[in-house]
Amino acid sequence: MDVPASRPVVTELRLSSFAAHRGRVVPLAPVTLFAGPSGSGKSTVLRAYEALARLGAGAPLGEVFPDPLGCVPEGAARDEQGRRGFRIGCTVDGPEGPVRLDVAVQADPELRIAGERLTAHGRTLLSTALRDPGRSRVQAAWHTAGDARVTRAPFPGDLLGTALLPLRVAGTTDGQRQVLAAAEQVVVALRSVFPCDPRPEGMRVPVPPGEGRLRRGCGNLAAVLHRTRHECPRRHARLTSAARAGCAGPVSEIGVEALADGTVRAVLGRGGTARATPLGRLGDGELRFLALALVLLTGPGVLAVDQAAEVPRALQSLTVLAENLDRALDAAQFRSLVALAAAVCAEGHLRLVGEVGRAGDVAAAREIRGVTVVDLVR
Repeated sequence: MDVPASRPVVTELRLSSFAAHRGRVVPLAPVTLFAGPSGSGKSTVLRAYEALARLGAGAPLGEVFPDPLGCVPEGAARDEQGRRGFRIGCTVDGPEGPVRLDVAVQADPELRIAGERLTAHGRTLLSTALRDPGRSRVQAAWHTAGDARVTRAPFPGDLLGTALLPLRVAGTTDGQRQVLAAAEQVVVALRSVFPCDPRPEGMRVPVPPGEGRLRRGCGNLAAVLHRTRHECPRRHARLTSAARAGCAGPVSEIGVEALADGTVRAVLGRGGTARATPLGRLGDGELRFLALALVLLTGPGVLAVDQAAEVPRALQSLTVLAENLDRALDAAQFRSLVALAAAVCAEGHLRLVGEVGRAGDVAAAREIRGVTVVDLVR
């Protein structure tokens, strides 16, 4: 018998009708890398995952989909009411078992959530429907299991209903508690996502010390290292060890220098009397390698991700979304980084979902234990 996962994690994505994908079901392992030719939809899968994550965190629909028509499948016909849209969903495993979330979005003539369904153990726990296109709200119904089997109320048409349930459901009946537990499991998993795309051009200049939370483009890498080298000496030592595999020349440590203008810059210590090398002088591949290694070796307290504060850290996990994972990395850097990801993700608190473009890197990833490569075709 399968034992429910202790940490809520997304284990499946469904792109029922999204951009070039129709009826696509994508399983997700602790380390999942998407491979396929140009135009096969690797980036689109990550975009759908990030969209669900942002909706789960409470972002309004217009912010998540600034170009909603670009998500409508090419050639999609309008329905009887003249509408076009797209559908995405996911399955979240956790203490409540597998919980499914499916969302239908109307993109035209007006952006709004046309329907949403939350299900677990074959039971519909929440459903919403756009009953009146002239109104800005949808009609929501959720499982109660009290004197009234179902509770109905209007929900905003631009917010994910599942993310609103913890604010709307009292939890006084067994049915309500089941709804709350399932919704919270989905929200916790979706809020625990960090999209990461290091941009070397933004990582070469000194930065203010700041709060030390790494941003998506990793432009504040030096500020984060300024914090973590004192707070997390064990992880910092692992990062230094990783740097030896990903950077040219000897590496004795990764340090941070405070400059006269109050900013800080990261440097690679070379050992002995050798002069330290500012990270700004490193190549793009070295900078991307260091940034991604730092992400893998830190945690949500260091990354710019807003996890559910009420959930104990021992029950949280973090999923890193890495578009173009192998961009600017040479073969040795890529293999070292993916091996590091496999080792870290095997510990259970972190997952990696990324895309790989080069055939040689795909072949190398298949040889690393703990890495799942998903082939996408046009």
